[in-house]
Amino acid sequence: MDEMLLEIKHLKSYFFTRKGISPAVDDVSLQVPKGKIVGIVGESGCGKSMTAKSVMDLLKYPGRVAGGEILLEGRDLTKLSEKEKRKVRGEDISMIFQEPMTSLNPVVKVGKQVREAILNHQKMDKAEAKKRVIEVFRQVGISEPEKRYECYPHELSGGLRQRVMIAMAMVCRPKLMIADEPTTALDVTIEAQILKLIKNLCDTTGMSCLLISHNLGVIAQMCDYVYVMYAGKVVEQGDVFTLFDHPQHPYTKGLLASIIHLDELPERLSTIPGVVPNLMHLPEGCAFCSRCSEAMECCKTKKPELHDLGNGHVIRCFLPAEREAAHE
Repeated sequence: MDEMLLEIKHLKSYFFTRKGISPAVDDVSLQVPKGKIVGIVGESGCGKSMTAKSVMDLLKYPGRVAGGEILLEGRDLTKLSEKEKRKVRGEDISMIFQEPMTSLNPVVKVGKQVREAILNHQKMDKAEAKKRVIEVFRQVGISEPEKRYECYPHELSGGLRQRVMIAMAMVCRPKLMIADEPTTALDVTIEAQILKLIKNLCDTTGMSCLLISHNLGVIAQMCDYVYVMYAGKVVEQGDVFTLFDHPQHPYTKGLLASIIHLDELPERLSTIPGVVPNLMHLPEGCAFCSRCSEAMECCKTKKPELHDLGNGHVIRCFLPAEREAAHE
């Protein structure tokens, strides 16, 4: 049994607007074992990034955590003071964002920005901190680190900017790294290098990683365990081999069917019809019902609960119960 670093229990993160309440994350539970890479996958708007921002306490008004627990080594982060949360951010948990150009300060040299993370969390003078930054720049594969230290963000390529963000996330040696679509804006060659870098850092430092992506190929390559999210809820979870070899939820099957295989190019690409529903106006039954090819009458009026298929493979669907009833 793996020792857990992060445990999220029944997390509810809502946006309270004049038009109503939007349940961006609705009763989500997940676990990240020590030294493992756990993935969250799903379409845009399904709650992946909101889950990550809830862990980091980065939800902006009118969004806030409305319920549940976020336990880091048994310590509930939702109960901490703002000062304690700032200490956890960067020191114990760090985050890599989708687009580094919007995350880095354009008028401050990148070396100084990374150095600031050290000075905020560790007792070091500026000279020691600079030495540590250059060491980490070298560790994350930034060539000529002394020269890059003095560069502004616009003077670096997209791949180098993302490496700077990884260096900033790594510089205080956190226990957990959250990577939110870390390769979205990069070409495939640089994407492969960044993913390999993150995996190597986890392997060599023992750090855990929560990887958020809509790319199933990235999830298959990187993760030990996967959570599939739809409309703010986890609809399927399991180890990466089980989930990719034996998907059970119609949504997961649809996502996997949409992947193009170069050895068997179809005449027509497979798609999931429809769009993710408006979270303020969710259907009475299953949120995926209107897009599901296997929907039944009960799906229209009842909300499915999580169903354990064994060996950690869990789905939120009525199909397993219907199949069990048919065999009796």
